[in-house]
Amino acid sequence: MGRRRVDRVRVAAALCLPGLLLVTCDAPDRDRSAPARREARARPEGAPRPPVVERRAWRADEGAVREEPLYTGPVQAVFVHHTLHSNNYDCATDVPAMLLSMERHHINGMGWDDLGYNFVVDRCGTIYEGRAGGVDRAVKGAHTKGFNERSVGIAALGHFEKGERVPARMLRAMAAVAAWKLGPGADPKGRTRLVSSSDGSRYPEGTPVELSVISGHRDEYDTTCPGDALYDALPRLREETARLRHGPGPAVGGPVGGGPVGSGVRGQGVLGGVEPEVLSGGGDGEPVPRTDR
Repeated sequence: MGRRRVDRVRVAAALCLPGLLLVTCDAPDRDRSAPARREARARPEGAPRPPVVERRAWRADEGAVREEPLYTGPVQAVFVHHTLHSNNYDCATDVPAMLLSMERHHINGMGWDDLGYNFVVDRCGTIYEGRAGGVDRAVKGAHTKGFNERSVGIAALGHFEKGERVPARMLRAMAAVAAWKLGPGADPKGRTRLVSSSDGSRYPEGTPVELSVISGHRDEYDTTCPGDALYDALPRLREETARLRHGPGPAVGGPVGGGPVGSGVRGQGVLGGVEPEVLSGGGDGEPVPRTDR
């Protein structure tokens, strides 16, 4: 009995130790940490800004720009284009001059205020700033007649008609731009509702239209743009964009690339039927006059 009494005294003393009392007092009566753990596991919607070569690096002609940029609301849609250039350009030496020539053609030949596309991606996966106004802002472009509000236009530098190969690193870079620029709540594999602002599109002005969040130019305008090969790659583009925005998981075919002018950033692997190299092309790399905007 005496030993039991001593044991009870020791237990009581232990329960009264300051360290143990602090632990007991700090412990909540309910598990309030569970929601916090769930929040920590949830990945925020959206994606970080990829490397972008700014206009001054490719020597944009700022003096030729006609008007100040206009801004729209959060981006609801991405429209994919091709520029109809030759596919056999040298990423390290040719691209800046191609962009400058295209800017001047859009201004002087098409009568636009500036380069029409918000972003241009070359076949090596380098992302270039297109229309001026700030890459982090929702700049209104001139890329998809009737649907330039609340959208971003991404152009693949080259031509991607049937039989051409779309470089995987180009598609990954386009996905990186789309994942970054799409606004909250936009589902890259889903649909969105926009209102046409021009009778020159496939839909009369004022018509509400439900479109894929990532669409080809031909979906809104009477054109073959962005070419059959790139249009057929849009499902892969949507998948990669969704992966970058919504979920942890392995990158498809390696990292998305971007870098300084002429860096020739290369990814590895293949996105479905999208090849990692462009193997053919022709022409002199100069812009082809466009009348389908």
